[in-house]
Amino acid sequence: MPSDQCLQSLAGQLPVAVVGAGPIGLTTALGLAHYGVPFVLLEEDAVLSSDTKAGTTLTRTLEIWNRYGAVEGILAAALRIDEIGDIDRATNTPRASVQLAELVNDTQFPFVINLPQQQMEPILAAALERSGGSVLTEHRLESFEVLDDRVVLTVSTPAGEQRIEASHLLACDGGRSKVRDALGATVSGETLPERYMLIDVVVDLDVSNARDYPYLAYFSDRSEWMVLIRQPNCWRFLFPLAAGADKPSEEDMLVKVKQFIGEVDRIELLGSVVYNVHHRVADHWSAERKVFLMGDAAHLITPMWALGLNTGALDASNLPWRLAWVLRGWAEPSLLDGYEQEQRPVAINGSGEMAEAARKYMSHQRGAVTAAGSDWATAYTRTLLGVRLDVDGEGDWSMVMTSAEPPAVRAGDRAPDLALQGPRGRETIHGLCRESFVALYFTDVRRRPSVPVNDSPALQHYAVSRWDAPLDSGLRDRSLFDPGSIATSRYGVPADTVVLVRPDGHIAAVAPMAAGVAEELYLGITGRPVPREGV
Repeated sequence: MPSDQCLQSLAGQLPVAVVGAGPIGLTTALGLAHYGVPFVLLEEDAVLSSDTKAGTTLTRTLEIWNRYGAVEGILAAALRIDEIGDIDRATNTPRASVQLAELVNDTQFPFVINLPQQQMEPILAAALERSGGSVLTEHRLESFEVLDDRVVLTVSTPAGEQRIEASHLLACDGGRSKVRDALGATVSGETLPERYMLIDVVVDLDVSNARDYPYLAYFSDRSEWMVLIRQPNCWRFLFPLAAGADKPSEEDMLVKVKQFIGEVDRIELLGSVVYNVHHRVADHWSAERKVFLMGDAAHLITPMWALGLNTGALDASNLPWRLAWVLRGWAEPSLLDGYEQEQRPVAINGSGEMAEAARKYMSHQRGAVTAAGSDWATAYTRTLLGVRLDVDGEGDWSMVMTSAEPPAVRAGDRAPDLALQGPRGRETIHGLCRESFVALYFTDVRRRPSVPVNDSPALQHYAVSRWDAPLDSGLRDRSLFDPGSIATSRYGVPADTVVLVRPDGHIAAVAPMAAGVAEELYLGITGRPVPREGV
């Protein structure tokens, strides 16, 4: 939880208004709660979603939920998967599967999960309640007005129309966003003529009709493809519908499934939904540093390779810490500009193009995405661990890992999350930066390097060394023991280098060690000096 100083600095603040309690709105609210930012979460419906929706969550989203204190409940309900299968439908033979165990030295979650959205949302809402927040259902945003120091919302509620004053408005209100329309944002891109059919069925493919398919598998074919997803209590199938085709009957849906998996002794349809296929992005995501578009309100991405919900989760990782820093007075308001600068390219040319390339790959079309360079690189890319953000505003960003082996880390990369031994026992790098910036000094503690003391809630300092700091070194309280130099080798930076990691787990900067270098880098990012304890 945030320190008492952090909470005191936010006392008396107007809440941040989050509109829409889907997965991105819930995750955003969890992020605000994590950083101690007051908020109100408004949902126009009486209950959370009950539709058959997104079902696969990628590793990067699990890391985000872990930071926000929600991952344990998710994992308890989900099916964990360490292999993404790829099956040629014509021959029913596997192509190269994606082996997620390749990621054991990169993340605490070397797997993806399958969990239907209608089961996921109540778990996120329960985590939000444990953090002291809640969802205000039957609260529909009617209009809003942006003033110099606040946003005034007009909201319809069961008790009548209410006015809510907020410091900021975060629009997580979906593809038909009322907030986006009010901002006058233009959505450009395309909606394809084909649609996707998603169906959930009860069928036993483990015992009585054993198929031994991976629990997440892609049947690719030039004329007809399908995605098979083993959910905790059922099987899910996703396949394309021809342009203009009517929604198939229940009988036709089951016939379609059996065309891929063969005859079975029993099969029952649980539910179905038809998706439109989009790659559409708003031309601007914010207004006056007070209103921000997030998730589907900002970008509609084809639900292929799980790039819809998971791209929105990146938004919910990027913005809450920025709001916390600005509202605490630890950063200039210009820090908020980095949200759109970093996330919009990811949606336009990153996730959108990856999803379109994946669709072409499934149907054996030209322009299909190919292996990223190695088994490790492919796994890194498919789990969204390969997202490098444009932290310097120079257009240098990426969604795809192309190196055969892990390269040295760069500014914008998601920081690899390895375990180290710290003053309080086992620590993870992402755990260290859950609530602050962290400067990692890759050095040799035997030489008594100069590492600043930890006297700020906004920036922490730690030496990383394969040598454990002796008790008489003066570094014991801010030294991380790296047995075998595993973390040092993974980061790949020269000796005596400082790596500054942001609260969202992305690397802000890499620089040679020097007196005050971490504080200078922090000032360059936030526009304000490092705050000190008690100040």
